[in-house]
Amino acid sequence: MAERAAPLYAIAKILLTIFFRLFNRWEVADRGCVPNGGGVLLIANHTSYADPPIIGTACPRPVNFMAKAELFDMPVLGWLIRRTHAFPVRRGASDREAIRRATRILREGRVLLMFPEGTRSPNGRLQPPEHGAAFVALSAEAEVVPVAIDGADRLLPLHSPLIRPAKLRLRFGRPVDLTRFRGQRLARELLQQASEQMMAALHDLLPPERR
Repeated sequence: MAERAAPLYAIAKILLTIFFRLFNRWEVADRGCVPNGGGVLLIANHTSYADPPIIGTACPRPVNFMAKAELFDMPVLGWLIRRTHAFPVRRGASDREAIRRATRILREGRVLLMFPEGTRSPNGRLQPPEHGAAFVALSAEAEVVPVAIDGADRLLPLHSPLIRPAKLRLRFGRPVDLTRFRGQRLARELLQQASEQMMAALHDLLPPERR
């Protein structure tokens, strides 16, 4: 069954594509690394609140997103993100419902975006990973595709409400081979090793000053 984007998602993708091309002169490389079908977990570095719409616009398939639960309580933004494939996650706690939903999305053959760092980087460089993305990927036996973003923190800087005309570059990488971890108990040490392998693939896609 072909994936269908929600109507508002599809409209937003068209408008944002035009915006990023004109305002940010964006460059997107290797979209073909995203498999045409099946569950795919996109993992990306996280430097800005703009990262999810940037990746959702660049990806050739509709993308589902985790967003912190507080955003869903905001009058306009909450209405908007509910209609653009986002679902809530409680940060700072083990949100089992969000993890189950993320795993289900992948098992249903859809695309999900997660940020292994867990939160935005304060300096634009990769931070140590948490284990959530590895747990979801291995639980769902999904393909894992790294996505490197350069320039989002200049487009929408930390603690700034203003969007700026910064150069934006995205690069998709080849799927990360996690087959050696599958079929094993998802203990902390195994999740750490899988997380490190996922981050290494992401690291290699980034420019040196972002690593």
